[in-house]
Amino acid sequence: MADNNNNNKNSNNNKMSYEEAGRKGGEKTAQNHDKEFYQEIGEKGGQATKENHDKEFYQEIGEKGGKANRDNNKNNN
Repeated sequence: MADNNNNNKNSNNNKMSYEEAGRKGGEKTAQNHDKEFYQEIGEKGGQATKENHDKEFYQEIGEKGGKANRDNNKNNN
């Protein structure tokens, strides 16, 4: 499997994939920041979402989440 990854990198002129770059960036961010950092950016994101969407948006995503949860529970029983 490692050979396959090396072949993919070499065929792309040694460029890493978006997936690998994202993973590496996430790992580096996690090393440099604590729990409070993630709580703060989550709160900011939630506030921005609230300001940009209406009641119907939350009803729709709530229905989708509820359906996915229900379907998942059916499959696990």
